[in-house]
Amino acid sequence: MTAAVFLVFVVTLFIGVPIAIAVGSSALMASIVNSAFPANANFVFRGMITALDTYVLLAVPMFILSGVIMARGGISQKLFDFFAYFVGKKTAGLPIAVIITCLFYGAISGSGPATVAAVGSMSIPLLVRLGYDRDFVTSMVAVAGGLGVIIPPSIPFIIYGLSSNVSVGSLFIAGVIPGLLIGFFLMIYAYWYCKKHGEDKEKLFANCDELRAQGFIGLLKSSFFALLTPVIVLGGIYGGVVTPTEAADISVIYALFVSMFVYKTFKLSDIPDALRETAKTAAPVMLVVATATVFGRVLTMMQTPQFVAELIVDNFSSKVVVLIIVNLFLLFVGMIMDTTPAILILTPIFLPIMAGLGVDPIHFGVIMVVNLAIGFVTPPIGVNLFVASSMTKIPILRIAKHAVPFIIAFLLALVFITFIPELSLALI
Repeated sequence: MTAAVFLVFVVTLFIGVPIAIAVGSSALMASIVNSAFPANANFVFRGMITALDTYVLLAVPMFILSGVIMARGGISQKLFDFFAYFVGKKTAGLPIAVIITCLFYGAISGSGPATVAAVGSMSIPLLVRLGYDRDFVTSMVAVAGGLGVIIPPSIPFIIYGLSSNVSVGSLFIAGVIPGLLIGFFLMIYAYWYCKKHGEDKEKLFANCDELRAQGFIGLLKSSFFALLTPVIVLGGIYGGVVTPTEAADISVIYALFVSMFVYKTFKLSDIPDALRETAKTAAPVMLVVATATVFGRVLTMMQTPQFVAELIVDNFSSKVVVLIIVNLFLLFVGMIMDTTPAILILTPIFLPIMAGLGVDPIHFGVIMVVNLAIGFVTPPIGVNLFVASSMTKIPILRIAKHAVPFIIAFLLALVFITFIPELSLALI
């Protein structure tokens, strides 16, 4: 029965069936193969409704809406200008400023593709105009956009917390140091690349002088409210003042206030479009959450997690070896499956194994999300690649090719994150 369920899942994915339908059909297959199995159509549909009736899940559409409003309000430009003011004349200064902007914007949107779209649409044309190779810049933004799901608030962390019953607030805190570490590794490669290939210093200096002509105080005033966004959202969560869901609500209100009344880049008439864009983004996510949650329950009823756990534990006794195998498997899954269903399906399978090895569930959550974040820039799924390609018209495979060194930097950081739990747990 288990083999039939996974066969349907793989075949439907291979022929291009939408992920939510593929997962839902696979969940139903168990009762079709064995009519005595309780996971019939009524069970599946009731389970889908129950899966969405969760307070924590309300944070997902709210963070998406906040990111949409801030993207339309030009917040990423304010952040980039502030960081470029300090490092614009340094070697690789502007590429590094782009990576830092992705870190900060990730603390606003919680989404990888949203970070690529907001930061890339602003920074790619600028850096190309200043003499940087278009393929290099595009691949850098595509990979750095993955930081959007690691730096809190993070939609995948919300989904993992929902699936594992782990505190979402603790997961957010755990993502801070790993996100900064990955950003640092990406900056190292950007510096090496610019050192090797050179930069047009004349254009860079002219751009930096133009920024500095505003003066530090003027630039700080312009970017202050953008810089304050992560402080308000994350400070409320870390301080125990608000829950992640309440923080998501606050982020929407703050995004509207800043974009409409401070920067005046967002009008009342823009709200319907923002709501439509949010609905188009959030609805597929919520449908996947509903079907994947039921699929996970079906797998549990078939005792698939216990079977996989016994298979791994019986064949591999070393904690290090098991962690390597799980990482490789997650990397592969990230290449062929979207983050949300991957988390909901695999968490019930791998979490008992990790618990048996003494791996903290929060630490494992970070490992899982970092692995799947790499999937944002690896074909064939590679959502960030599609977003970057749509903005620049560069073929996806060409972006992926130039992204390889950045992905290697990402993987090096993953090794540290996997085998040094303190990087994830130090702030908790």
